[in-house]
Amino acid sequence: MKNKGTSFYIEAGKRAMQWHQEHIKKMKQCRFDTIAVHGIYSMQEALDFNQGSIIEPIYMSTSQTYRDSDEMEAGLSYQIPTWCYSRIGNPSIYYLEGVLALLESYGTDLEASCIATASGMAAIQSAVDPFLVVHKQKPGAPMNFVSTCQLYGGTFQQFAVRKDEEKHIQWRKVLNPTDTQEWENLIDENTRFLYGELPSNPSQGFFDIARVAEVAHRHNLPFIVDSTVATPALLRPLAHGADIVVQSVSKSLFTSGFGIAGAIISRKNICSNIDNDPMKADFSTYLKLLPNRDNGPNISPMNAILALNDIRTIRSRMDMVSRSTETVARFLAQHKHIEGVDYLGMEDHPLHDLAKKYLFLVDSEHDELYKQKVNRYGHLMSFRIKGDAKDTRRVFDAFQRIYRATDLGRIKSVATIPAISTHQQQGEEGRKLAGIPANLIRLCVGAEHPEDIIADINQALTVLDGKEVSSSAPEYSAGGASSSRLG
Repeated sequence: MKNKGTSFYIEAGKRAMQWHQEHIKKMKQCRFDTIAVHGIYSMQEALDFNQGSIIEPIYMSTSQTYRDSDEMEAGLSYQIPTWCYSRIGNPSIYYLEGVLALLESYGTDLEASCIATASGMAAIQSAVDPFLVVHKQKPGAPMNFVSTCQLYGGTFQQFAVRKDEEKHIQWRKVLNPTDTQEWENLIDENTRFLYGELPSNPSQGFFDIARVAEVAHRHNLPFIVDSTVATPALLRPLAHGADIVVQSVSKSLFTSGFGIAGAIISRKNICSNIDNDPMKADFSTYLKLLPNRDNGPNISPMNAILALNDIRTIRSRMDMVSRSTETVARFLAQHKHIEGVDYLGMEDHPLHDLAKKYLFLVDSEHDELYKQKVNRYGHLMSFRIKGDAKDTRRVFDAFQRIYRATDLGRIKSVATIPAISTHQQQGEEGRKLAGIPANLIRLCVGAEHPEDIIADINQALTVLDGKEVSSSAPEYSAGGASSSRLG
């Protein structure tokens, strides 16, 4: 068989890429729900390549084969679209990345790209590490980054231990993120990026995204935002000036809890004081083809499709769970055994007005139910027991329907005590910085009826009246499934 030459495949690849770009442009004109349902998967793809399947297939394959050596050369030199190896690219992963890029850039004229990772923590590491290159450091102050303290516990550990303690890359902590001057004062010539999480997990931290983005860009620095709790259904940081968005897809987007996933979504042509033009031009694609190709933190095809399937209903789910969470929060705010409630949807929350500026149910003004823009504040809240750590454990242990787990964004309600779980490792001082006392319970409200969630919380709180509460939790005996689970 005579080879066709690499130029044949390069031209064919250009035509394919042009067709896909035109299709994506058409999808970008659709409403949010339509994009969430269809993503970038087209009817033509279904008919021509996938046996007419109306749902994106799971390509459970490590690699693709090539027609000849010329196509292989063109593919592995990245001159044509390729699924050379699933550690780098795979059609199923491509479908997930495509829909997330469209959803995060929805309502803007921005062009965005995405890379999906095996976890949210892998996404955070992948998002920050390319900026922490030692040989670019200038004499004087140490290489550093500026970030809020109110972060998920795993992020806190990655910044405090893996970066600051182990690699001596200084984490400059923003104590009051609503003060943009504080952000500015922490920046010097060796600062590499600004980072924030909002709403923060679990303490409901928030700040003015647009103003912090202005500070970052004034210093030619990228602004990275973890928007896991809000999801693109309530907040799209790229629209407000962020360069890069991190999602722990495992959470609200992947609500079934069937797998773990993360994602990085970036606008094209990000700001950075690092001399790396390909990285700045298309950060997510650069990650996919170079650093993450070598480091290997990317997602599996199965998890990509499972996550994609959950994403199809993200707007309606975030609307429902947000309304339920507000109902639960208002109940708790009036309860005699509750010291305080942290939920941005409550008018007395100190950051309510700021959150109200940014958190909206996407397309609510086009919804027949609302016909106007409506604020929604998400499914995550926390409340403080009027008592000590022991009282908090007693209430927590009395839940009968709310699951005790270090998880959030599930279709079922889940609670944890951050001081002994998600934020345990960062120590008392770190928890104080993040605003996480020992009597705090984090609650992620699921899709159950809010009256049933309230009933479970209410019966659990009766332990503080000295009343006995019958528990539905299994007894761990010497035999049976319970004991085998514990090994």
